[in-house]
Order: sequence, then C-alpha cells, then structure tokens
Amino acid sequence: MHFTLRQLQVFLAIAHHQNVTRAASALAMSQSACSSALKDLEQQYDVQLFDRVGKRLQTNELGQAMRAKAEALIDQAKLLERTLLDHRDIGELKIGATLTIGNYLAVELIRQFMQDSPGARAHLDVANTETIAHEILNFDIDIGLIEGEYHHPDLDIIAFRNDELVCFSHPDHPLASKSKLSDKDLQSAAWILREPGSGTRQTFDRAMSGLLPQLNILLELQHTEAIKRAVEANLGIACLSKISLEQAFERKSLVPLNVQHRNFKRQFYFVLHKEKYRTEGIKKWAELCDIKL
Repeated sequence: MHFTLRQLQVFLAIAHHQNVTRAASALAMSQSACSSALKDLEQQYDVQLFDRVGKRLQTNELGQAMRAKAEALIDQAKLLERTLLDHRDIGELKIGATLTIGNYLAVELIRQFMQDSPGARAHLDVANTETIAHEILNFDIDIGLIEGEYHHPDLDIIAFRNDELVCFSHPDHPLASKSKLSDKDLQSAAWILREPGSGTRQTFDRAMSGLLPQLNILLELQHTEAIKRAVEANLGIACLSKISLEQAFERKSLVPLNVQHRNFKRQFYFVLHKEKYRTEGIKKWAELCDIKL
C-alpha cells in the first residue's frame, strides 16, 4: 500500500473546501505541505483527481469515485483510533433531520441512543430535505431523517415511519365550523405554507394536485412554529404534520379541518450514503428506527 491516511485526509479536505488554502487551515498544516501531499498521491498512481474551475479545485470523475471510498476508509480509521484510545465502539454520531422530525422525534431518539450507549455523543443538524440530502452526499453528516421523497443513486433511502399532514385553522376562522371542506372552500382561503424544498411542502403540493395553481398562498415560512403562530393570529389556514399539532389541538388554540378527499399521508425516511461505513453508532441508530442495514 503506497498511499497514507494523511494523503487521503488532504484529498478529502480539498474535495470538501475546493481550495488548498482552506483545506490546509482545516487540517492545521501549511499550504505547501497540503499541496505536496496531494501532488505525491497523484504522482504515486499517475492520476489527476481534480479539475481547476476558476479559483476552485473540483473533483473530476475519478476523484468523485475515489471520494466515497476514501470517506469510508477514514471513518474506519477514526473508529479504530477511538477504540484504541478509550475502548469505546461508539463515538460521535452526526444526524441531520428535517424540521418536523428534528423538532418532534429526533430528540427522543437521541435520548434513547445516549441512554443505550453510555459515552456516546450525538450532534443534530435541522434543515430541509434538500439540505440534509446534500450534507449526506458531501459526508458532512452520518445519517439523515427526512420527511420528503428524495432520489439519488448514491443514497440508501429507507421508509421508517408513517406520517400524515393535517389542515388546520384558528377556531374562529369561517371554515372551522364546516363539517368537511370542498375544493371551493380550499380555494377561498388564504394559505400559510412551508417553503418549497421542504418535505412538508412536497407532500402538500402532491395532495393538492390539480388545485394548486388556484390556491391563494399568502405566506411561505421556513419554520413550523412560525406557521402555527400565524394561524393562531387568524391570518389564514395551513397544513402541517399531525405530530406537530397535537398540543395545539389539545389546548384548542388551533382546530383541524376535514379535507378527507385529499390524500395527505406520507412516510419519513432514513437516509445513508451507500459508501458510508456502517459504524456501531450508525447501526445502533438504525435499530432505534427499526431499520435493518
């Protein structure tokens, strides 16, 4: 074996930052040492791993193919080092979750994860589906939990829980007194929705197929709680995950609307890069989600 783990770390840092100077800074080494490590790696195998695009170094086809395998190898090396240093199999797990899952499910999963694995640590990043998928593809996080459908050849995407959106309003809204709503009712209302790119918006748009262009979308907001506050102020009606509305329905500050003729059912998904090494932490988290890897 002619390459070193340090050479792979340099390659991955440059691939991530697309710049030698920033990669060197991230690795706490000089720019010249960083450049030399990449040059040595490429010369050893007579290959070129990057194309220069303006001021950026962008991985070429060979670099892209190598990157996923290098990430998996470095993950295994880190796991071995942790085991040697402190005799633990589970270290830090980086989890990305979309808004509904992050706010209403992930914290309990993290509690169980840390309770079952003393000494383990978990970092949670909450963002929309597109962002979480990008972070997994870029190896910035280990696992993703998303509420929107997503397809990519490099990702394993596994359904792990059913969910359903619910339309709702202020108790004094004109539609709140109706036993069920028609498409005409939906068109008459002002809507407060999640932003495009979110899993919730994706499900809503699919459920409103054929009617969407006729809807009056008053506001598009990135946060579930902001949407709930706007509806509590009687600015319009909205549609969010049932699990995010349970407490508001119990205290009757918001009320559900009956839209039975539209299908708001969906699934939550467990997402993992196909080349990601399955550490003990990843396996433990998968077990909590009833996922078999």
